[in-house]
Amino acid sequence: DPVPSGSGRSLWDQGMLGSFKMADPSAKKQPSIPETLRKKRAAAKARLAARAKAAPALRKRQVARRKEIFKRAEKYAKEYHQAERDLVNKHREARKAQNYYVPDQPRLAFVIRIRGINGVAPKVRKVLQLLRLRQIHNGVFVRLNKASMALLRLAEPYIAWGYPNLKTVKELIYKRGYGKVNGNRTALTENKIVQGTLGRRGIICVEDLIHEIYTVGDEFKWANNFLWPFKLSSPLGGFRKITNHFVEGGDCGNRELAINTLVRRMN
Repeated sequence: DPVPSGSGRSLWDQGMLGSFKMADPSAKKQPSIPETLRKKRAAAKARLAARAKAAPALRKRQVARRKEIFKRAEKYAKEYHQAERDLVNKHREARKAQNYYVPDQPRLAFVIRIRGINGVAPKVRKVLQLLRLRQIHNGVFVRLNKASMALLRLAEPYIAWGYPNLKTVKELIYKRGYGKVNGNRTALTENKIVQGTLGRRGIICVEDLIHEIYTVGDEFKWANNFLWPFKLSSPLGGFRKITNHFVEGGDCGNRELAINTLVRRMN
């Protein structure tokens, strides 16, 4: 059929354009954002704004905490050095007076379980549980007093123990230190872990923890309970004879300062 001319053509064109406009998808109404999604986006935006606002104050607190930790570590280093110098001077003075200097009795011991579960008497098993030595090659720090010495004597055939020095305490905590955080064994990878659990006890960093353990301070009970029992390796070169006492050429019992050598072979 011929295309109508004149006004007919314009009406036809208008009709065709109208049909094209109705078929255009952009002309449809877009769906609105769900209310829950809108609230979620608004809350996330508010959180970001609050975090950005609090960032300078948080940064300031972190810098202040790092400075405080550094000051404490510096103070402890001077304290350890001074104690060592005092001990040397006292020995020299006693030697000059043709006498002997007897140092104080050690207050800290490190105890390692060296035998397994076969043939353990019920009382000894209970003592090992009280000392938190449930597995072979487990190690713990113990405050030495009358009660703890009685426990160590009962469990002596199954443990090796002695008096650790500062280097041993530091190496154990830095290399194999794990803390008890909400009942879980957590590696001490940052000072925040220590501060989160022991902050109210005045222990905010690993150096504080080492100082409290080594000096057997007022908060030793909480600091030692925070530390998970150390899981040591078999000693390099092996044991000599675990059924004999150390003074008889074996391995069990009190070996005093020789415990530091054993810990280095097991750490």
